[in-house]
Amino acid sequence: MSKRNRDMHTAPPAPPITAAPSTAPRAEAFTFGDPVPVMDRAEILDYVETWSAGNWFEPPVSWSGLAKTFRAGVHHGSAIYFKRNVLSATFIPHRLLTREVFDKWALDFLTFGNGYLELRKNRLGGPLAFERAPAKYMRRATDLQHFYQVNGWQVSHEFAAGTVHHLMEPDINQEVYGLPEYLGALHAAWLNESATLFRRRYYENGSHAGFILYMTDAAQSQTDVDNMREALKNSKGPGNFRNLFMYAPNGKKDGIQLIPVSEVTAKDEFFNIKNVTRDDLLAAHRIPPQLMGIVPSNTGGFGAADTAAEVFGRNEIEPLQRRFSQLNDWIGEEVVRFNPYSIKTPRAA
Repeated sequence: MSKRNRDMHTAPPAPPITAAPSTAPRAEAFTFGDPVPVMDRAEILDYVETWSAGNWFEPPVSWSGLAKTFRAGVHHGSAIYFKRNVLSATFIPHRLLTREVFDKWALDFLTFGNGYLELRKNRLGGPLAFERAPAKYMRRATDLQHFYQVNGWQVSHEFAAGTVHHLMEPDINQEVYGLPEYLGALHAAWLNESATLFRRRYYENGSHAGFILYMTDAAQSQTDVDNMREALKNSKGPGNFRNLFMYAPNGKKDGIQLIPVSEVTAKDEFFNIKNVTRDDLLAAHRIPPQLMGIVPSNTGGFGAADTAAEVFGRNEIEPLQRRFSQLNDWIGEEVVRFNPYSIKTPRAA
């Protein structure tokens, strides 16, 4: 083989090996997931009116949404329970209506603005007992005489005509279903819940540094910078609020600076939101704050609790008691009776 042929079959020389470029320091940002509220949209107010779903009318608002909102805030659910407990304490049990059934009936009415009782009859056709029908699953028939208990869109039970008593809070837009009085305060309940969830997510995340570590000292090596970055990363999650130590030999006075970025107003805004939404909910339920166990923030306080309880009993509890007494006119017998609401305990004989 000639020298020319040997040169043609010789492999080309390999490219020179160059060092990989070093990774330049880059800025890093740490974020955490969004809070997940019970009602993340205004889906509870999607409906504008009752509409026919075949055999029954759909409610004007989502009963499922009201049930979820019941536990969205501390003061919302607690206010409903407080009214229910006062009504239960003054209720006089009857052979047709036990205290247990009345408690369920009252809780449904205060939560959904609708309360349903089914009249069970004996073999002779006479009244045997009242049983609570869950308001969340009750639907009124299009003929306004029958009632259905549904599970989603399926009928699970159809009640006979004349066996269901419907206690409703009147609505100004329709007369098929009742609506609770606190609908105007739902946004306050959701805002209260969102503020609490944001605060909880903030603490669960564990990134409470709230500052920028600004290093300009040229005497520091990249290894020291990487170690400091790793120490800040490890301050997240369990074991946070750790102390950090940085040794900078021959460093300048301002070579390492700690610049806080958290605002004090953001911290105070959490308490303002909680207080404002709490007041809105108590105003919607018309319950004095001293009866809800709220600690006053001023030196004057809220006033005497016994006086507030008497006014609350006169203006709120007595009208509710008369509202539940509508069952007596429907059945033709005094089934619902109440003792007068009083905070004075009887003396022992």
